This record gives sequence, C-alpha cells and structure tokens, in this order.
Amino acid sequence: MLKLRLAAAALNQTPMDWEGNRDRILAAIDAARGHEASVLCLPELCVSGYGCEDQFFSTGVQKATLEMLAEIMPATRGMTVALGLPVMVNRGLYNAAALLCNGELLGLTLKQHLAGDGIHYEPRWFRKWPAASVERIELFGREVPVGDLLYHCGGVRIGIEICRDAWVADRPGSRLASGGADIILNPTASHFAFGKQEIRRRLVLEGSRTFDVSYAFANVLGNEAGRAIFDGGTLIASSGQLLAEGPRLSFADHALICADIDVEATRRKKASSSEPSLPPHSYGGETVRCSFKLPSPTAPCPASSMAAWDSSPPSKMEEFTRAVALGLIDYLRKSHAAGFVVSMSGGADSASVATLVWLVVKLASAELGRERFAKRLPNATKLSDVQNAEEAVGKLLACVYQATRNSSETTHQAAAAVSKAVGADFLEWNLDKLVDGYVETVSQAAGRQLSWDRDDAALQNIQARARGPAAWLLANLRNAILLVTSNRSEAAVGYATMDGDTCGGLAPIAGVDKAFLLHWLKWMEQTGPLGVGPLPALAAVNSQAPTAELRPPSSRQTDEDDLMPYAVLEAIERAAINDKLTPLEVFQTLQPRFTEYPAKQLGEWVERFFTLWAASQWKRERFAPSFHVDDKSLDPKGWCRFPILSSGFERELAELREHLQ
Repeated sequence: MLKLRLAAAALNQTPMDWEGNRDRILAAIDAARGHEASVLCLPELCVSGYGCEDQFFSTGVQKATLEMLAEIMPATRGMTVALGLPVMVNRGLYNAAALLCNGELLGLTLKQHLAGDGIHYEPRWFRKWPAASVERIELFGREVPVGDLLYHCGGVRIGIEICRDAWVADRPGSRLASGGADIILNPTASHFAFGKQEIRRRLVLEGSRTFDVSYAFANVLGNEAGRAIFDGGTLIASSGQLLAEGPRLSFADHALICADIDVEATRRKKASSSEPSLPPHSYGGETVRCSFKLPSPTAPCPASSMAAWDSSPPSKMEEFTRAVALGLIDYLRKSHAAGFVVSMSGGADSASVATLVWLVVKLASAELGRERFAKRLPNATKLSDVQNAEEAVGKLLACVYQATRNSSETTHQAAAAVSKAVGADFLEWNLDKLVDGYVETVSQAAGRQLSWDRDDAALQNIQARARGPAAWLLANLRNAILLVTSNRSEAAVGYATMDGDTCGGLAPIAGVDKAFLLHWLKWMEQTGPLGVGPLPALAAVNSQAPTAELRPPSSRQTDEDDLMPYAVLEAIERAAINDKLTPLEVFQTLQPRFTEYPAKQLGEWVERFFTLWAASQWKRERFAPSFHVDDKSLDPKGWCRFPILSSGFERELAELREHLQ
C-alpha cells in the first residue's frame, strides 16, 4: 500500500500584496506540514493575486512574483506544493502553476484553456499553451521545463489542470491520466455564484472517477480584488469518492483540508478498466523526474468538514448572506477604510444594506472570535473594548435619515428602528431648506416656478440628489465607505437618481433583484442565517409597500406603480437580458405565467422595460462597484455589456405592438 496525505487550501489573497500573499502561502504550507501532508495544492495565481488586471503586463509584477516564489521554495522541503503565478515564456505571458518538490522548482505547468467569459478576461493578459508542447526557460540560475508537464516524484506521478482546464470537454486531465498520473491537482480561481459548488463537486468527482486518480481542487477565498467573491470550498476526491470538502465563504486567511489516498488502489482500478479512455502512451507532454520520495503519514488524518449552514443544496438566502458579508469585510479591510455609512430611507434597500453590515460583525466574530475579528480591521483599537456585536456595529456603521416634507413618519420610524436594532450610530436631519434653495434658484433662472404637473421627474430627482453631498460629507468625516442602496432591478430600468441614491463607493446589493431582496428581508425578519437568527425589527420595513417618497404624500407613490410589479420586472429582465429574447418573445414567454394580467398590460410592461433598459445604460456604466453573486449580473464592467447608444429596440418594439393589436 502506497499511502499519501493529500491537502488543498483556499487562500484569501490580495493583488500585489507581495509579503502578505507570501505569508499566507507559507502559513498554509506550515499548516499542511503540521498535518503530515505529502502533497499540497494552492489556488490559481495565488502568488501575485488572481485580479491584477492589466498590471499582469508590468515587469515589476512579474519580477516580484518570481522573488516571492524564491522565498517560498525553501518552505516546501519534505513535501510537494503546487501554486499559481504569472510567468513570461519567450514573448508571451502565461497563467502557470509551479510544482515545488522538497524545496526545488521542478517545472511550470501552463494553462491550456483560458476563462474569457462573464467576469473573466484571461485572454486579455495570458496566452493559451498548446497541448503536448514543452519549452525551457532560465529561472534561478538553471533551465526549468514549462508547458504540458507530468511530474514523477519518487515513483508517484502528479499532473496539473488549472481551473478552466477542468471545465472543458478536452480536459488535459484525460491525457495526464493516460500518461499514468496518480494525482491531479487543480489550482483554481472559481468565483462565487448561487448553486455553483454543486457543479464543482461534479467536476472533481467525475474527473477522479473517469481518470482513476486522486484529485485535489484548491480555490481562492474572499473578496480578492473588489467585485468577484470567491467562496473557497476546496475538494479532494479519489476514484469517484469525495474524501474531503472545506468550508465555504470563511472569514479566515486560509482554509485547509486533508485526505489520505491509496495510490496503488487507484492504479489497480486504472489497470482493470476494460476500455481505457485513451490508448497507452498518448499523453504527448514531458515527464519531469525527481528522486524525492513523498512521505507517508504516521498519524490519523484530521477530519475536514463543511460549514453547518452549507447543506446540499444550501439555501440561496444563506449563500447570499454569507457571500455579501464576506465581500463587505474584505472590501473594508483591503481599502483601509474605518467603517460604513448608509443613507437610510426607511425602505427595503437601505434596510438590507444596514442589515448586511450587522451580519458582517455577527458572522465574522462568531467564526474568528472577537479579538481576531477586531485585528482584521483598520480600526481594531475601536473594537477592542466592545462587549457584543451590536456595540461593534456602532463603531463601524453610521445610518442617517435625511427627511423632506414628502417623507412619512412611517419610514422615519422604520429607519430608526432598524438602525437601533443593528446597533448603528443613527443620525437624522431635514433637507427642505436645501431642496427649496435649489428649486428657487433654478426657477428664477428659468423664468418660471417649477411645478409638479410640469417638472415631476426633476423635482423628484433634486430631493434624492440633495441627500448625496451630506451623506458623502459624513462618510469623509468618518473615513468610511458610503454604501449605495440601489438594487439590480433599479439598475435595469434606471429607477435611480444619478448622484442621488447612486452616491457611494460600493453597491453591495446591486447584484440581486428587488423581488429576491424583499423575500430575503422577510426571511431575515422571521428566520435569519444559521447561528445568528432573525432580526424582528425588519417588520417595520416589510409591512410597507416600497416607495421612493419623492412625490407629495397625496400622490401615494409606490415603486410598483411607477414601474410594474417586481415579480414581473424580474421575469422580463431574465428573459430579455439573460436569455437575450426579443420583446415579442419575452411577451410570449411571460404571458402563460402571468395570466392574472391582461395581455395589453403585460405588453406595456415589456415595452416599458426595453425602453428604460436601452435609455439607462449610461447609468449602469456609472454605478459603483458591485458584488457578483449570480450569473445574471448587469454590471457592464464585469458581466453584461450593452451599448450606451442604440436604436432603443425600435423595430423589435414595433413588432410587439403589432402583435398586440
């Protein structure tokens, strides 16, 4: 029996944080050694950070990466470690995985399939490496093989697939297995999206079963570079059996899992296969040999477990809560800000944002402990003496209610109740003098008095815009991040005032639609995440119909009256933007689902959506950075591109109107 201990670790890295990234890698290696791991897989591009963007082209980045690699190499004595980094080969830049064995660099496997869809732009920076091709470059005073490699470490064969390599039909793992691979390692940077972990499990399990190998998958963890959240969730499988799965959406710097594998057992299964997937010797790459014998463990393997909340499949409510909470705390600490400011309207969106900050503290302090949580933040000294989560929130979050004569006591009380319940520092003031001053100034210049019957949109917008400067001022005074409270539904139809409710440096809920958000708020009021529980104060928000409160109270303004029912809006958005259907096709798809509405009304809503969508792209281009939480994002900088100027679907909408006649 040839028994080895295989390990994989998720890492929370930051682009170009050279010493920090190095130290977290060394900490993971040290932890793996403490567990007697023979082989450790670390994430894709973890030395430099996955999200360096165009800085990958910087010779300074490339030089620093190699300097860090040289400092990491000695720490791998007595074991084998795979980790990701960018590397220049001839005149091209490649996404590489270095295999370090007993303190020596054996070679660099280069990625063969690049991620160029959605939030990924790898082909902008890296080149694809051709299968079966191998070259040599000079590193650290000697020639090092690079390309399509299989490593022979003391009789154990190790291959590497890098992230997307495992997601394509022509997986390098198939050829690596035909070349005799016993273990396949996958350094990856797989971003969070609802329900995605189940897909990863299938990839790892299917790879290990089809190739008759042991397979380790190591993912990035946390909000690495601003928009994308990585959930970790490392996996180890052998011959179709899942041996270990790490926690997802952890607040720790690294999350390590280990599993014992029997190399001879996987070889027997491979040998007994009646119909190998590829003929012998069809690998085509190069085998790099090393005499170092991988050690076998002497102590029992430490158990690895998923987080209690992460059932299969996990609740979408739990996933959203924990992903955005992790995104917020990482954004805060990596931007070196001292806290957050939220302009509270008393409605659903701002209540959601304030609640998410509260959840940051509740979840992170529960996992890390109060002291470790405090040390992760720039204003750790302010948190050193707090007694509970709500006191900590008061140090991090300020909520401000900015009333006008169109604001109601209902929203005022709701804003105050939610702010108090989460422990935020609550402020309030009235903006009527500011708004009246703007209106009077422009009325005089225009030569007429502005009025609601002629200037409805302008008079609504000036109230929202008047709130922006004061909220920004408060954020500046506190060295805090002003959080935008707009959601994805508002972004889709431009139902947001630029430089008003879009003010802020980060938009934490812009990745989800309003229908989902309303459902999440009710879940938070009544149930809440595992280990935290509900926030009953949200009843004051959930009992209201969503409203901008920008018209006089006599108008009884509601969001759905201005737009359409949110459930309809979400369905139209998905069909039009995600599925790319024409207006007529959207109408035909939705009509059987929304039979309670007359065809003419449904058609008007479809036309309204397409008209507003086309007119609002300039607004989406100006939105603050948002978190990518599912694959229906509207963020033009990370997922959904649309021209700022277009025909506005004139022909397509004419086709819809003709159909409805």
